[in-house]
Parts: sequence; structure tokens; C-alpha cells
Amino acid sequence: MRPEQIIKRPLILTEKGNRLREAENQYLFEVARDANKAQIRGAIEKLWKVSVLKVHTLNVRGRMRRMGRGHAKTQNWKKAIVSLKKGDSIDFFEGS
Repeated sequence: MRPEQIIKRPLILTEKGNRLREAENQYLFEVARDANKAQIRGAIEKLWKVSVLKVHTLNVRGRMRRMGRGHAKTQNWKKAIVSLKKGDSIDFFEGS
């Protein structure tokens, strides 16, 4: 799998994500469901040229949502919490 396929999107607009990024130098990502910790570590290091210390992963269950008159379940997805070496950072809004 290519790094672009492993890392789907950063989770930057959450309160927990902001707190982890500012206080503990940890970043949240949505990743491919079949990716393991070693693949996630390699993808982060290759895409952003940083040193990864730890990777924690968790599977997030989909929720029941209203779809018209009925109900449907959203997809399950995987979240990764990536700890970076002190001094490293990932700038998501580098153009602004």
C-alpha cells in the first residue's frame, strides 16, 4: 500500500486533537482499516519527514444515522494517534 492510501485524512478540528497536539505533540489521523502500526509509522515518516515515537490505533464503530425516513449505519473506520519526537511537528495548513 502507498502512504497516500494508508493515511486518509488528519483529524484536526476536534477539541481532543487540538489538546493532544499542543500539550503532548500527538496527532490524530483517519487511516485505512487494514493498515497496521508499522505501515502507519512508515507512511507518516515518509509523507512529512518526521520521527515517530509511538502509534496507537483504535477501531471506531459506525453510528446509526437517519437517512430519509429510515435508519442506516455509517461505516466503521480506524483512528491512529501518532506521537512525534520532541521538536518535530506537522503543519497541515502550510499554504495559509
